[in-house]
Amino acid sequence: MPVPQNSNRIARFGVFELDLSAGELRRSGVKLHLQGQPFQVLALLLERAGEVVTREELRQKLWPSDTFVDFDHSLNTAINKVREALGDSAASPRYVETLARRGYRFIAPMQKPAPSDAARPTAESSADSAVMQTAPADLHPELEVPMPHRGFTRGLLVLIQVMYLAFYLAALIRLHAIQGIADMFLPVWGATALAGAVLVTAGIGIPLRLYLISAVSFDYQRLGEKFRRIFPFVLALDQLWAVAPFLLMQKIGLGAAFAASAALLYLPFSERTLIRMAYVGPRRS
Repeated sequence: MPVPQNSNRIARFGVFELDLSAGELRRSGVKLHLQGQPFQVLALLLERAGEVVTREELRQKLWPSDTFVDFDHSLNTAINKVREALGDSAASPRYVETLARRGYRFIAPMQKPAPSDAARPTAESSADSAVMQTAPADLHPELEVPMPHRGFTRGLLVLIQVMYLAFYLAALIRLHAIQGIADMFLPVWGATALAGAVLVTAGIGIPLRLYLISAVSFDYQRLGEKFRRIFPFVLALDQLWAVAPFLLMQKIGLGAAFAASAALLYLPFSERTLIRMAYVGPRRS
């Protein structure tokens, strides 16, 4: 497998960096799984960022003429793996654009590489070196905040889902108590409707939370894209459950119930922000 020229360079774009000498793709310092032909394809696209790299050029450089392989299938597979690693999408590309029947083009802006030690002036002061070492961390390309450690954001996401699961299970276990509380300030039909709403929404919410927990646990790279699609439904579900603290008003008081409800109203938006921090995906078109 040929290695692109300038293999001592580190190509940076967004929160990603491609270390050509080490053969590694990293996101915010975390190594991603991208090896072999997908890595070489990405390296070639980066070398000619902004230009069209034809399928024939990719075949000549990565699949020698004496190699017997289904080229179309192999190239499509390599491009799909590149997009998966970058959280990209063919329908709404942010990094790799497909030009039908022609080839591919890397469309994200490239960051200027930092000068190597050998290229720096010999009279560079130690103070200047210290300033360079304390340069600000990569910023999130959409939120414009420093990228947090992905393990921290993913852990918070899991904890939020576990909290909702606890709400749903407790409500289902104590469903008769909820209906008893509702009977105190609602007519019979209203109390029954409230209990039915708890039953239905908890039944829907449990598989939803289990899906999110499993997706975060296995680090599903397209979770950001999937969550954007289901967010309106998640928002509606969470807003309904935000009134749950008022069922405990007699025990915790009006002020505490109001504060808890306000926090729950904000929670789905914090989930969306955590998803965007942990899973950098293509922007909406």
